[in-house]
Amino acid sequence: MLIAIIVACEIGFWVVLAAGLLARYPLRLRRTGAALLLCVPLVDLVLLAATTLDLRNGATAGTGHGLAAAYLGYSVAFGHGMVRWADERFAHRFAGGPPPRGRPKHGRARTRYEWREFGKAAVATAVACGLLLAMIVLVGDAERTRALTGWIGRLGMVLAIWSIWPISHTLWPARPRESHAGPKEPGASPPHARHSPRR
Repeated sequence: MLIAIIVACEIGFWVVLAAGLLARYPLRLRRTGAALLLCVPLVDLVLLAATTLDLRNGATAGTGHGLAAAYLGYSVAFGHGMVRWADERFAHRFAGGPPPRGRPKHGRARTRYEWREFGKAAVATAVACGLLLAMIVLVGDAERTRALTGWIGRLGMVLAIWSIWPISHTLWPARPRESHAGPKEPGASPPHARHSPRR
């Protein structure tokens, strides 16, 4: 049941976000768009309430409860960035805004980007683990919450794997690709011009 609610919340997130951006830019309904965008976090509250009620009604914690905590954690950490990502593209397409900012490809900028993303993942893990611990305390029955303890370990492993990217970019920063063509000499003509026969 909870997994279905998680899927519905994910769909609801994008539906509400798209509705808000459509009202804000193509339809020029600024207030309506702002109101709809403010409703985006309410999707997370629906999932949180459903998870809490399910446990309070005597359910044994399972995959759905752990997945709900992970979803909420990552939504808190990455949700604002996803809204900004979509807003930049709608503004560029419908309101003449600047082109969307892409991910840095190399150098220190890319390294800083990878560490920022890892920081968000760390926040997501902390929030998710906090919710898992809160569920364990709320239920107060080790047998019913055994699955939640395992989710804490899984989230920690995901964060450890994620750390590979910022660490690798710190030790071996990505560099721009070098052109294989040699430097062009001033006044030099292209090869086909140098070797073309005179008429």
